[in-house]
Amino acid sequence: MQPAHPGTDAPSTEVSLEPSKGWHVTHSFYAFDRARLAGMDAATRAAGASHFAEVLAADGPGAPRRLQAWIVPGHKADFGVVAMDPSPLAVEGVHQRLLAGPFGPALVPTYSFVGLTEVSEYVPTVEQYAKRLVEEGEVADSPTHKAKVQGYAAREDAMRRARIEPDLPPWPNACFYPMNKKRKVGENWFALPFEERSRLMAEHGRTGMSFGGRVTQLITVSVGLDDWEWGVTLWARRPDFLKEIVYKMRFDEASARYAEFGPFYTGYVATAAEILAHCHVA
Repeated sequence: MQPAHPGTDAPSTEVSLEPSKGWHVTHSFYAFDRARLAGMDAATRAAGASHFAEVLAADGPGAPRRLQAWIVPGHKADFGVVAMDPSPLAVEGVHQRLLAGPFGPALVPTYSFVGLTEVSEYVPTVEQYAKRLVEEGEVADSPTHKAKVQGYAAREDAMRRARIEPDLPPWPNACFYPMNKKRKVGENWFALPFEERSRLMAEHGRTGMSFGGRVTQLITVSVGLDDWEWGVTLWARRPDFLKEIVYKMRFDEASARYAEFGPFYTGYVATAAEILAHCHVA
Protein backbone atom coordinates (compact mmCIF):
# COMPACT_ATOMS: atom_id res chain seq x y z
CA MET A 1 0.00 0.00 0.00
CA GLN A 2 1.35 3.40 -0.99
CA PRO A 3 1.32 6.37 1.44
CA ALA A 4 -1.64 8.68 1.11
CA HIS A 5 -1.09 11.93 -0.75
CA PRO A 6 -2.15 15.14 1.02
CA GLY A 7 -5.55 16.35 -0.09
CA THR A 8 -6.77 12.92 -1.22
CA ASP A 9 -9.12 10.38 0.31
CA ALA A 10 -6.53 7.61 0.09
CA PRO A 11 -6.11 5.69 3.36
CA SER A 12 -3.23 6.75 5.58
CA THR A 13 -0.54 4.29 6.62
CA GLU A 14 0.10 6.16 9.88
CA VAL A 15 -0.17 3.97 12.96
CA SER A 16 -2.27 5.53 15.73
CA LEU A 17 -4.92 4.83 18.35
CA GLU A 18 -6.75 7.96 17.20
CA PRO A 19 -9.07 7.83 14.20
CA SER A 20 -8.18 9.86 11.13
CA LYS A 21 -11.51 11.65 11.59
CA GLY A 22 -13.80 11.74 14.59
CA TRP A 23 -13.60 10.80 18.25
CA HIS A 24 -13.99 7.69 20.35
CA VAL A 25 -17.24 7.64 22.34
CA THR A 26 -18.19 5.31 25.19
CA HIS A 27 -21.47 5.06 27.06
CA SER A 28 -20.96 3.27 30.39
CA PHE A 29 -23.64 2.40 32.93
CA TYR A 30 -23.24 1.33 36.58
CA ALA A 31 -25.21 0.23 39.63
CA PHE A 32 -24.15 0.63 43.26
CA ASP A 33 -23.73 -2.56 45.27
CA ARG A 34 -25.64 -1.56 48.42
CA ALA A 35 -24.28 -4.39 50.53
CA ARG A 36 -20.68 -3.38 49.83
CA LEU A 37 -21.50 0.28 50.45
CA ALA A 38 -23.02 -0.62 53.80
CA GLY A 39 -19.78 -2.31 54.79
CA MET A 40 -17.66 0.79 54.16
CA ASP A 41 -16.71 3.00 57.08
CA ALA A 42 -17.38 6.73 57.08
CA ALA A 43 -13.83 7.66 56.04
CA THR A 44 -13.94 5.34 53.01
CA ARG A 45 -17.32 6.67 51.95
CA ALA A 46 -16.09 10.26 52.26
CA ALA A 47 -12.97 9.44 50.23
CA GLY A 48 -15.14 7.64 47.69
CA ALA A 49 -17.44 10.62 47.25
CA SER A 50 -14.47 12.94 46.77
CA HIS A 51 -12.83 10.67 44.22
CA PHE A 52 -16.14 10.12 42.40
CA ALA A 53 -16.59 13.88 42.03
CA GLU A 54 -13.00 14.31 40.87
CA VAL A 55 -13.35 11.73 38.09
CA LEU A 56 -16.65 13.11 36.82
CA ALA A 57 -15.37 16.70 36.90
CA ALA A 58 -13.25 15.81 33.84
CA ASP A 59 -10.78 18.65 34.24
CA GLY A 60 -7.61 16.83 35.27
CA PRO A 61 -4.68 15.38 33.31
CA GLY A 62 -5.77 12.71 30.87
CA ALA A 63 -9.46 13.57 31.16
CA PRO A 64 -11.53 13.24 27.97
CA ARG A 65 -12.55 16.34 26.04
CA ARG A 66 -16.24 15.68 26.68
CA LEU A 67 -17.73 14.03 29.74
CA GLN A 68 -21.29 13.90 31.02
CA ALA A 69 -22.97 11.93 33.78
CA TRP A 70 -26.62 10.89 34.04
CA ILE A 71 -28.95 9.69 36.75
CA VAL A 72 -30.58 6.59 35.25
CA PRO A 73 -34.10 5.65 36.41
CA GLY A 74 -35.28 2.06 36.65
CA HIS A 75 -33.28 -1.04 37.53
CA LYS A 76 -30.95 -1.14 34.49
CA ALA A 77 -28.45 1.17 36.20
CA ASP A 78 -28.09 3.87 38.83
CA PHE A 79 -25.97 6.23 36.73
CA GLY A 80 -24.29 6.50 33.36
CA VAL A 81 -21.27 8.27 31.92
CA VAL A 82 -20.77 9.50 28.35
CA ALA A 83 -17.11 10.14 27.42
CA MET A 84 -15.65 11.44 24.14
CA ASP A 85 -12.10 12.05 23.03
CA PRO A 86 -9.80 11.36 20.07
CA SER A 87 -7.87 8.99 22.36
CA PRO A 88 -9.57 5.73 23.36
CA LEU A 89 -7.35 5.61 26.44
CA ALA A 90 -8.69 8.94 27.68
CA VAL A 91 -12.23 7.65 27.21
CA GLU A 92 -11.59 4.24 28.79
CA GLY A 93 -9.60 5.94 31.55
CA VAL A 94 -12.81 7.28 33.08
CA HIS A 95 -14.10 3.75 33.62
CA GLN A 96 -10.80 2.54 35.03
CA ARG A 97 -10.47 5.49 37.41
CA LEU A 98 -13.98 4.89 38.76
CA LEU A 99 -13.22 1.24 39.43
CA ALA A 100 -9.83 2.04 40.98
CA GLY A 101 -11.27 4.51 43.52
CA PRO A 102 -12.65 3.85 47.01
CA PHE A 103 -16.12 3.18 45.58
CA GLY A 104 -14.69 0.70 43.07
CA PRO A 105 -15.63 -2.48 45.00
CA ALA A 106 -19.21 -1.20 45.22
CA LEU A 107 -19.58 -0.29 41.51
CA VAL A 108 -21.20 -2.88 39.25
CA PRO A 109 -20.82 -2.16 35.50
CA THR A 110 -24.17 -3.05 33.90
CA TYR A 111 -23.76 -2.04 30.24
CA SER A 112 -21.36 -0.30 27.91
CA PHE A 113 -21.27 0.72 24.26
CA VAL A 114 -18.27 1.90 22.28
CA GLY A 115 -18.22 3.72 18.96
CA LEU A 116 -16.80 6.52 16.86
CA THR A 117 -18.29 9.79 15.74
CA GLU A 118 -18.68 10.10 11.98
CA VAL A 119 -20.24 12.10 9.19
CA SER A 120 -22.82 9.77 7.69
CA GLU A 121 -22.48 8.87 4.02
CA TYR A 122 -26.07 10.09 3.67
CA VAL A 123 -25.23 13.69 4.57
CA PRO A 124 -25.37 15.27 1.10
CA THR A 125 -22.70 17.39 -0.52
CA VAL A 126 -23.75 20.81 -1.81
CA GLU A 127 -24.21 19.36 -5.29
CA GLN A 128 -26.31 16.46 -3.98
CA TYR A 129 -28.39 18.86 -1.88
CA ALA A 130 -29.06 21.04 -4.93
CA LYS A 131 -30.15 18.00 -6.93
CA ARG A 132 -32.38 16.79 -4.07
CA LEU A 133 -34.17 20.15 -3.95
CA VAL A 134 -35.05 19.82 -7.63
CA GLU A 135 -36.30 16.27 -7.08
CA GLU A 136 -38.52 17.65 -4.30
CA GLY A 137 -40.08 20.27 -6.58
CA GLU A 138 -37.79 23.31 -6.52
CA VAL A 139 -37.06 24.92 -9.91
CA ALA A 140 -33.37 24.59 -10.70
CA ASP A 141 -31.45 27.88 -10.46
CA SER A 142 -34.53 29.78 -9.33
CA PRO A 143 -33.91 32.48 -6.68
CA THR A 144 -35.37 30.23 -3.99
CA HIS A 145 -33.29 27.26 -5.13
CA LYS A 146 -30.10 29.33 -5.21
CA ALA A 147 -30.77 30.80 -1.75
CA LYS A 148 -31.31 27.35 -0.21
CA VAL A 149 -28.18 25.94 -1.84
CA GLN A 150 -26.08 28.92 -0.74
CA GLY A 151 -27.43 28.61 2.80
CA TYR A 152 -26.55 24.91 2.90
CA ALA A 153 -23.06 25.59 1.54
CA ALA A 154 -22.49 28.23 4.23
CA ARG A 155 -23.29 25.84 7.08
CA GLU A 156 -21.97 22.58 5.61
CA ASP A 157 -18.49 22.71 7.19
CA ALA A 158 -19.85 23.57 10.64
CA MET A 159 -22.49 20.87 10.33
CA ARG A 160 -19.92 18.21 9.49
CA ARG A 161 -17.57 19.38 12.24
CA ALA A 162 -20.40 19.19 14.78
CA ARG A 163 -20.89 15.52 13.91
CA ILE A 164 -17.29 14.41 14.36
CA GLU A 165 -16.29 16.71 17.25
CA PRO A 166 -19.62 17.22 19.03
CA ASP A 167 -20.39 19.50 21.93
CA LEU A 168 -22.67 18.34 24.72
CA PRO A 169 -25.97 20.25 24.62
CA PRO A 170 -27.09 22.11 27.78
CA TRP A 171 -30.32 20.12 28.05
CA PRO A 172 -31.17 17.94 31.08
CA ASN A 173 -33.03 15.00 29.50
CA ALA A 174 -31.31 12.27 27.51
CA CYS A 175 -31.61 8.72 26.28
CA PHE A 176 -29.35 6.23 24.56
CA TYR A 177 -30.06 3.13 22.49
CA PRO A 178 -28.12 0.92 20.06
CA MET A 179 -29.53 -0.11 16.69
CA ASN A 180 -28.89 -2.20 13.59
CA LYS A 181 -30.10 -2.10 10.03
CA LYS A 182 -31.81 -5.37 9.07
CA ARG A 183 -30.11 -8.00 6.93
CA LYS A 184 -33.13 -10.23 6.39
CA VAL A 185 -34.49 -11.69 3.17
CA GLY A 186 -36.73 -9.03 1.65
CA GLU A 187 -35.58 -6.48 4.25
CA ASN A 188 -31.84 -6.23 3.71
CA TRP A 189 -30.76 -2.63 4.09
CA PHE A 190 -27.30 -3.38 2.75
CA ALA A 191 -28.69 -4.88 -0.46
CA LEU A 192 -30.50 -1.65 -1.37
CA PRO A 193 -28.93 0.69 -3.95
CA PHE A 194 -27.28 3.77 -2.44
CA GLU A 195 -29.84 6.07 -4.09
CA GLU A 196 -32.70 4.25 -2.35
CA ARG A 197 -30.93 4.23 1.02
CA SER A 198 -30.19 7.93 0.62
CA ARG A 199 -33.83 8.67 -0.18
CA LEU A 200 -35.03 6.80 2.89
CA MET A 201 -32.52 8.52 5.16
CA ALA A 202 -33.49 11.93 3.74
CA GLU A 203 -37.09 11.23 4.77
CA HIS A 204 -35.88 10.11 8.20
CA GLY A 205 -33.78 13.26 8.51
CA ARG A 206 -36.70 15.55 7.71
CA THR A 207 -38.67 14.01 10.55
CA GLY A 208 -35.77 14.63 12.91
CA MET A 209 -35.36 18.23 11.77
CA SER A 210 -38.98 18.91 12.67
CA PHE A 211 -37.81 18.65 16.30
CA GLY A 212 -35.16 21.35 15.90
CA GLY A 213 -34.81 23.45 19.06
CA ARG A 214 -36.39 20.67 21.15
CA VAL A 215 -34.19 17.62 20.55
CA THR A 216 -30.63 17.12 19.36
CA GLN A 217 -28.86 13.86 18.57
CA LEU A 218 -25.49 12.18 18.31
CA ILE A 219 -25.02 9.15 16.07
CA THR A 220 -21.97 6.99 16.70
CA VAL A 221 -20.88 4.17 14.41
CA SER A 222 -19.93 0.86 16.03
CA VAL A 223 -19.64 -1.42 13.02
CA GLY A 224 -16.67 -3.65 13.82
CA LEU A 225 -16.39 -2.20 17.33
CA ASP A 226 -19.40 -3.45 19.30
CA ASP A 227 -22.37 -5.83 19.07
CA TRP A 228 -24.65 -3.26 17.45
CA GLU A 229 -23.89 -1.16 14.38
CA TRP A 230 -24.85 2.31 15.58
CA GLY A 231 -25.56 4.10 18.83
CA VAL A 232 -28.10 6.92 19.11
CA THR A 233 -27.95 9.52 21.88
CA LEU A 234 -30.75 12.05 22.19
CA TRP A 235 -30.90 15.16 24.38
CA ALA A 236 -34.11 17.11 24.88
CA ARG A 237 -35.40 20.21 26.58
CA ARG A 238 -38.20 18.15 28.16
CA PRO A 239 -38.53 14.37 28.65
CA ASP A 240 -41.75 14.06 26.63
CA PHE A 241 -39.88 15.32 23.57
CA LEU A 242 -37.81 12.12 23.68
CA LYS A 243 -40.95 10.03 23.54
CA GLU A 244 -42.40 12.13 20.72
CA ILE A 245 -39.37 12.02 18.43
CA VAL A 246 -38.76 8.29 18.81
CA TYR A 247 -42.45 7.55 18.25
CA LYS A 248 -42.75 9.77 15.19
CA MET A 249 -39.56 8.50 13.57
CA ARG A 250 -40.70 4.88 13.96
CA PHE A 251 -43.16 5.54 11.10
CA ASP A 252 -40.42 6.46 8.63
CA GLU A 253 -39.73 3.55 6.28
CA ALA A 254 -36.02 3.54 7.13
CA SER A 255 -37.02 2.78 10.72
CA ALA A 256 -40.33 0.91 10.38
CA ARG A 257 -39.03 -1.55 7.80
CA TYR A 258 -35.28 -1.71 8.21
CA ALA A 259 -34.32 -0.88 11.82
CA GLU A 260 -33.76 -3.10 14.87
CA PHE A 261 -33.35 -1.56 18.32
CA GLY A 262 -31.53 -2.58 21.47
CA PRO A 263 -32.15 -1.55 25.10
CA PHE A 264 -33.06 2.06 25.92
CA TYR A 265 -31.32 3.90 28.75
CA THR A 266 -32.97 7.08 29.99
CA GLY A 267 -30.77 9.74 31.57
CA TYR A 268 -31.15 12.95 33.54
CA VAL A 269 -27.95 14.98 33.33
CA ALA A 270 -26.47 15.39 36.82
CA THR A 271 -23.37 16.27 38.77
CA ALA A 272 -21.48 13.70 40.84
CA ALA A 273 -22.95 15.14 44.02
CA GLU A 274 -26.48 14.95 42.61
CA ILE A 275 -25.97 11.30 41.61
CA LEU A 276 -24.69 10.33 45.06
CA ALA A 277 -27.49 12.20 46.82
CA HIS A 278 -30.17 10.73 44.56
CA CYS A 279 -28.82 7.22 45.11
CA HIS A 280 -28.48 7.80 48.90
CA VAL A 281 -24.79 6.98 48.75
CA ALA A 282 -23.41 10.04 50.48
